[in-house]
Amino acid sequence: PLGPAEGRAAVLLQPFVHQVGGHTSMLTYDEHTICKPLVSQELSFYESLPLAMRQFTPQYKGIVSVHLKKDSLGNLTLIASPSLGQPDGCGRLDSAGGDPAVTLWHKRRWSHTQVTKTFKESCPGKMLLRTDLQYHTDSLLEDANGKQPERKSYNPWGLHCHRQHLNRMSSKHNENKLHQFLLLENVVSKCSYPCILDLKMGTRQHGDDASEEKKARHIKKCEQSTSASLGVRICGMQVYQADTGHFLCKDKYYGRKLSPEGFRQTLRQFLCKGNQLRTDLLEPIILRLKALLAVIRKQSSYRFYSSSLLIIYDGQEHKESADRHLPFPKTHGTNPSRVDVRMIDFAHTTFKGSKSNPNPTPHDGPDHGYIFGLENLIKILQSLSEGK
Repeated sequence: PLGPAEGRAAVLLQPFVHQVGGHTSMLTYDEHTICKPLVSQELSFYESLPLAMRQFTPQYKGIVSVHLKKDSLGNLTLIASPSLGQPDGCGRLDSAGGDPAVTLWHKRRWSHTQVTKTFKESCPGKMLLRTDLQYHTDSLLEDANGKQPERKSYNPWGLHCHRQHLNRMSSKHNENKLHQFLLLENVVSKCSYPCILDLKMGTRQHGDDASEEKKARHIKKCEQSTSASLGVRICGMQVYQADTGHFLCKDKYYGRKLSPEGFRQTLRQFLCKGNQLRTDLLEPIILRLKALLAVIRKQSSYRFYSSSLLIIYDGQEHKESADRHLPFPKTHGTNPSRVDVRMIDFAHTTFKGSKSNPNPTPHDGPDHGYIFGLENLIKILQSLSEGK
C-alpha cells in the first residue's frame, strides 16, 4: 500500500539551485529532497549500502516517475508523479496530510526560456567558459504570472546542466515517456548560504564498463590534473562572500587546470571569509575526513570510480558559536553541526555482489586510489591549519 502519497498532486521539479558539479541535472523535489535520473548501478549501491557508510552518503528516499511537459509556447517542464514507482516503505516522503512543500513547489513554474534567460544573465560574456562566475543572492525571478518576484539565485553550472538535460530529453523522447528518478536527501537543506566544494576522488575515474575511447579520455584527464598526483581534483565550488552578498563559483574546467599548489590555494579560498582563514572549520572537517577514511579502508571490493566527495559548511556564521556561553556541543567522532562531508554519485561504483556490476571479477581489498586522495586531502588541510 502506498499510503498518503497516492492522491497527491504531481510535483513540478525545479532545477536544484546549489548544484556545483556533475553533468546530469539535479532537481528539487521538495525542501529536503532532490532527485536525479536513475542509473541502475547507483540504485544498486544505495540498496546495499554498508551501514558504516550511511553517515557519509545522502539518505536514499525511493524512486519517482518523471515526464516531460511542453506548454503551448514550447516551454519545457519536468513533472514528477509521486505515487508511481515507489518501492514499498521507501516512497513515503511525508506523514499523512500531505506535504506543504510539495504544493508550494507545484505553484511555481520554471520554464525552459526562463532557465535560459536567467542563465544568460547570471553569466555574462562567454556563456560557459568564464569560471570565475558570481551569482547574486538577490536576483529576482518572476513567477508564472509575472508577479511576486522570488528571491532565488542559481549556480550557473547547475543551470547549464539543467538546460542540456531538458534539450536531450525533449529531442530523444516524447512527452508520455516516464523516466525513473532517484529521490535523495538534499544534504545542504540546513544551510542558509551553502558553501560547497565538490571533489572528484581517486586516481582513476573510468568505470569498468567504459569503452576504450572513454577510458583513454578519463586517463588523460587524470594525468593532466591533480587526480594523478594527489588522488583528488576540484570539480566545482561555491563560496559565499558575506561582504558582497555573492557566491563565488568555480567549475570543473577551472579545477582540472590546477597544479597541486593551485589545488591547495583553492582549498584555502574555499575556507576563507574575506581573507581570513576559517580555522574553526578545519578541525571538524579533518575529523570527519579521518572518520570517512577509517570506513573506506574497511570496505573490501568497493571501487568508487568517478564519485565525488562534498565538503559543506554554512557561509552564514551562527552568532551563538561566537558567544562563549553557547559553545557547540562537543560531538566526538560524530558530525559537528557546522560542517558536513558526504560521498555522492555512484553511477560507476562497483562492488562484489552488485546486481549491475559490469565486471564479473570483483576488485580485491579497499579502494586504494580513493584512500590516496583522502590522505592527501587531510595532509593539505592539516598544513593549512598549521599555517604553512
